[in-house]
Amino acid sequence: MAKQSAGVLPYRIRDGVLEVLICHPGGPLWARRDAGSWSIVKGEYAADEVPWVAAQREFREEVGLDPPEGTIVPLAPVRQRAGKVVSAFAVEGDLDITDAVSNEFEMEWPPRSGQMKSFPEIDRVEWCSVAVARTRLIAAQVAFLDELVNAVEAADRTDRPPVPE
Repeated sequence: MAKQSAGVLPYRIRDGVLEVLICHPGGPLWARRDAGSWSIVKGEYAADEVPWVAAQREFREEVGLDPPEGTIVPLAPVRQRAGKVVSAFAVEGDLDITDAVSNEFEMEWPPRSGQMKSFPEIDRVEWCSVAVARTRLIAAQVAFLDELVNAVEAADRTDRPPVPE
């Protein structure tokens, strides 16, 4: 059975632009990677866990803050290249990430040195436009952006013109 992750995709509209909160993985293996290496804030969960509950827990662990409390928009799960299935929940809210801090993991570094070092699970969390997020996110997760844009436009159709990315 494929591993499963659940995550939260906070979004906001600032100056008429739809923005999402995404994160960059920590550790030396990701230090020089940018395009195609970012992710929504997510983590693995057990088969008997409720995905939304797991997504909230992972957000707290990896960002050190509670996720926004807006309306939850479940997004269709995606399968990443390595086979992991990721479920995501978009939530509107203008979260202040000034005090964001990630939990840490340990790995042998440098490789085959026998030395264990600690690194943050995520080293950066940023608000960015959907257009920028498209270039930064892992390829499979771009589908979350498409679905979010459609959901926001559908909700706004009666109130105002479409939201630019």
